[in-house]
Amino acid sequence: MAVAAEGGSVEEGVGESSSPPREAPPAPAVSGGSGGGGGAPRDICTQVFERLVADGNEEVAGPDFRVQLEAHFARLPFSYQLDINVDKSADVLVHQKVLAEAKDPLRRPAFRVRFLRVEDMDSAYGSDASDEGADDGDDLSVRQDTPYTHIHEIVFSTIDKPKLLSQLSALLSDIGLNIREAHVFSTVDGYSLDVFVVDGWPIEDTDGLHKALEASVLRNEGSWSGSSHSSAAERTLPFQVKGGEWEIDKRLLKMGEMIASGSCGDLFHGTYFGEDVAVKVLKAEHLNNNVWNEFTQEVYILREVHHTNVVRFIGACTKPPKFCIITEYMSGGSLYDYVHKQRNVVDLPTLLKFACDICRGMCYLHQRGIIHRDLKTANLLMDKDHVVKVADFGVARFQDQGGIMTAETGTYRWMAPEVINHQPYDNKADVFSFAIVLWELLTSKIPYDTMTPLQAAVGVRQGLRPVLPEKTHPKLLDLLQRCWETIPSNRPAFSDILTELEGLLAEVQVTSGETSKQPKDISASTD
Repeated sequence: MAVAAEGGSVEEGVGESSSPPREAPPAPAVSGGSGGGGGAPRDICTQVFERLVADGNEEVAGPDFRVQLEAHFARLPFSYQLDINVDKSADVLVHQKVLAEAKDPLRRPAFRVRFLRVEDMDSAYGSDASDEGADDGDDLSVRQDTPYTHIHEIVFSTIDKPKLLSQLSALLSDIGLNIREAHVFSTVDGYSLDVFVVDGWPIEDTDGLHKALEASVLRNEGSWSGSSHSSAAERTLPFQVKGGEWEIDKRLLKMGEMIASGSCGDLFHGTYFGEDVAVKVLKAEHLNNNVWNEFTQEVYILREVHHTNVVRFIGACTKPPKFCIITEYMSGGSLYDYVHKQRNVVDLPTLLKFACDICRGMCYLHQRGIIHRDLKTANLLMDKDHVVKVADFGVARFQDQGGIMTAETGTYRWMAPEVINHQPYDNKADVFSFAIVLWELLTSKIPYDTMTPLQAAVGVRQGLRPVLPEKTHPKLLDLLQRCWETIPSNRPAFSDILTELEGLLAEVQVTSGETSKQPKDISASTD
């Protein structure tokens, strides 16, 4: 399985199209084009052009073809050029056409389908399965009784926007397709170019597959209506949150420096009534119904929870023109930053204290029927005393709210297989995510750091898990593996996990003398 994508970082929060680290590409001999992607090297463009001429392609005869070809490469990042096979230069023409069609709002998402090859089923899946074995209960792919499978390629283009990769994979899985490869790029003018190699369509039938995709797009029409470029109509929202004692007085809120920026909002350090606070402000340009629903859900949940290991809600502003959520300021930052940016090595007693804090917060939430659905180190914050608290409830929900919960909610690297697979799920999905967090703290590594997020997701649904760390306490290793079991009911509940971790912490402290040696700033929190 191969995945190519724009960018070169695996840092959490950079988006679903981030790619694993790669060696820096050689500097091009001659630059060409104007306007982005770092400048398209003319040697790649020339090779494609010359190959199309040699193949007798009629489109090359057009008077402006060469200029248009250079403009095409200039729109796309350098990683696109690395991905081009000159022997298949006609693929570039398909990419140009699909990108051109995507400019018409009525044709989004624009796509092309073509048949690639037939593969033997055993060889096709044996190469992608992890050492731990592929998942036989694979509901994203259609498995046939025949010993071979048909491979098709689908090229998509539409307006680039947050969670687009998740939407496209849901679109494919809706008709039983299994993603084998994904090549994901963004143009400098805000469009996506996504090439998927898939199996699961039982015969060589591009017309039938094209019609099935059209039907899937119509069934999911609502998810394509909004984009990162929200219209004025989309910003006329159903304001369902009624102010209460938690509605803040804007005059008393003082904004400070920006702490972080996300796809739909910015986080600021501020003060309210003289108290340090964190202020999450929605971006007006991204304010559509989906964003608003997440905002109101987060306010609703935060005002209902009160626990030492859950970030404290202070108030919200639910009246235009500015919409924001105010919580306590967590000066210790996130566990993600603590481990990956500040490069702290977490010793076992400290790791167990962190893990117990997380479990206490999650126990509290699950006891109240709340599923977090995006548990990861970036959403676990520390106060000045290094007490860890669960934060960011934008996609959290009450388990008994009714209806089918949204598939692929959360972040791919931490996502449970049942969520990826569009199967029914419950709060045990949070337990799986906790296992990945635990592994992250044990190894100081980003999960699946040699893969893109989508590649990791495809691997997890086939049974892939992070490589088990060496020299880890055997009880912790056993707990870790039970928490990321494929079958959700086989995973322990957070109450049981907490009991095991507290017992192990006591054992480790007695063995190492940590009880007397541990500084106060990493002391365990209590309920």
